[in-house]
Amino acid sequence: MRIWVNTIFDTAKKIMEYKQSILKNGLRIVTAERPQIETVSLGIWVNTGAASESEADNGISHFIEHMVFKGTKKRNSKQISEDIENVGGATNAYTSRHFTCFYAKMLKDDLELATDVICDFVTSPTFDAEEMAKEKEVVVQEIKQSVDAPDDLVFDYFQEAAFPNQASGRTILGTPEKVRGFTKERMLDYMHTHYSAENMVVAAVGNIDHDKFVRMVEERMDGLPRHSQFCEDKQVYTGGGKVVCKDIEQTHLVLGFKGASYLDADYYAYSVLSTIFGGGMSSRLFQEIREKRGLVYTISSFNQALKNAGVFGIYAGTTPNELKELLPVVADEIKKLTDEKVSEVELKRAKTQIKASLLMSLESSSTTAEIMARQMLLFKRIIPTEEIVEKIEALTAENLLTLSQKIFATTPTYALLGCDGNDYPSYEEVCRLLK
Repeated sequence: MRIWVNTIFDTAKKIMEYKQSILKNGLRIVTAERPQIETVSLGIWVNTGAASESEADNGISHFIEHMVFKGTKKRNSKQISEDIENVGGATNAYTSRHFTCFYAKMLKDDLELATDVICDFVTSPTFDAEEMAKEKEVVVQEIKQSVDAPDDLVFDYFQEAAFPNQASGRTILGTPEKVRGFTKERMLDYMHTHYSAENMVVAAVGNIDHDKFVRMVEERMDGLPRHSQFCEDKQVYTGGGKVVCKDIEQTHLVLGFKGASYLDADYYAYSVLSTIFGGGMSSRLFQEIREKRGLVYTISSFNQALKNAGVFGIYAGTTPNELKELLPVVADEIKKLTDEKVSEVELKRAKTQIKASLLMSLESSSTTAEIMARQMLLFKRIIPTEEIVEKIEALTAENLLTLSQKIFATTPTYALLGCDGNDYPSYEEVCRLLK
């Protein structure tokens, strides 16, 4: 084991060597130089997302993410696409509950072009009225598409039940009514209060010179205001239930409990426990429920972390008939996890899975840039890989037994999306089953 740990430390140190600069306005820039490759992955991560929105603004972070591609003061939407694709590059964006990201991947010689485009997104979008009208309907189509994806939709119901009347319980996309009501003035105001220099990190990984890149960013972003003027909504796990029936073939279930936040001291313990419980084909849930009993096609567990809260959950896709057998078996597996320690074989395998996944992710320049940026936003530092591995290695079977007893003593959250015309267990029935 010590040889393995030393090897992962040495490899990770080489991969995660980085440099950091802070501009006068507080904007943080981090890079990891990889001269052996011919590309650069770069992006701007903004410390805002669905969890930062008021109820009236639900979906505005995601809509801004769309609209910046529709034109800036330098380029219209077609020019943005052509400038990037003419040199074989790619650019995209995403919005989560806590972050909005704009990123690109280019050949090393086209780094300045990519930097110019990405910086334009956050400093000079035009929000043209005609483009806004068209893009609102595009996003409405995206919302409707998500409604037609039951394995995604059930997680929206789950969030709503776990965090009722909170930003963290609302969808990232918003609703058609809210999206259609966004105005240019409201979007500019949102960017002014959320897109400040101290609320962003610029990260780049690849064949790059740190000092040159810093100068590129500084030329384009030194005019950003320093401070943010907003507070994120509360994140308090409550728990509850929601059962919805519609015309679909399969029944989708998410069962959850209070989990770990990103800042929780036991964050990696939750990850190891989830890996043992439902993190792969060798996990307890997969082996007992799919392989032994054939009750599902998909079953897994997860720890979904937020900044100040989290949920430890189980997802399964099954049929109404199998559900009646599935729920008691899940309850039995939970009881086993809280009654007796995991085996040393399970513990070792889970630790190895997580460490291997960590190293594999660092081989991707895009993923490494994201890891660096998110850690800077969450922890104000980049966490050395050896520190993470040490925390994982220190975990014992006794630690996980105590943790499982803590998790499954919390109030459950039960979300189910199933076929019309079936009598599904109520939230109260599920709670009784779990006692």
